[in-house]
Formats: sequence, structure tokens, C-alpha cells
Amino acid sequence: MSQPITTRNHPSYWAFIVHRVSGVGLACFLPVHLYVIGLAIKDDGQLDSFLSWAETLPVKLAETGLVLLLAAHMAGGLRVLAIEFLPWRDSQKTLIAIAAGVAIAFGLLFLLRAI
Repeated sequence: MSQPITTRNHPSYWAFIVHRVSGVGLACFLPVHLYVIGLAIKDDGQLDSFLSWAETLPVKLAETGLVLLLAAHMAGGLRVLAIEFLPWRDSQKTLIAIAAGVAIAFGLLFLLRAI
């Protein structure tokens, strides 16, 4: 008898998980973003206070995480588009690795600029 296929340890499955988790993370950030936009419209003093808090190291690290989420989600979305519209290739694992590398590179570049 042949071994059952374990789909949960396949690179495509992990790419799906990263895309889903990054999407949920970005969705959780959206209310905070809208709150800050509301501060910018309503009260300059509160916005200045928030922006001075945003210059602290923990917030900069969180921003780096946000950029990593955004880059990972974008790379995952491009991967999905490639799967949908391009012919299937044996190099899918390579495309997944390239997408992950691009996402990490953008996050590290942002971190270096933030520090």
C-alpha cells in the first residue's frame, strides 16, 4: 500500500497559511489605522502625542512586523495570481521560496531604515 499524502507539510500549504495569517494580521491593524486617521482629522494635539509615542523602539519593531505582514500578504497574493493565470510548473517550490525571500527582504530593509 502506498503512503497517504500529507498535505499539511507541503510548501504550498505553508504559503497558504502565511497568506491567511498575514491577511488576518492586516485586518486587525486596520481599526488602529482608521483611529489614527480620525485623530489627524479631529485633534492635532492627540495626533502629535500619538506620533511621539510611535517613535519608540517597540512601535518601530511592530511597524517592521506590519511591513513583513504586508510584504508576505502581497507575495502570497502574487503567488495565487501566478497559480491561477500561469501554467503549472515543477518550480512551484522555488516560487514560494522567492516570495518568502522577497517578503523578508522588504521587512529587513524597513527595519534597517527605522533604526
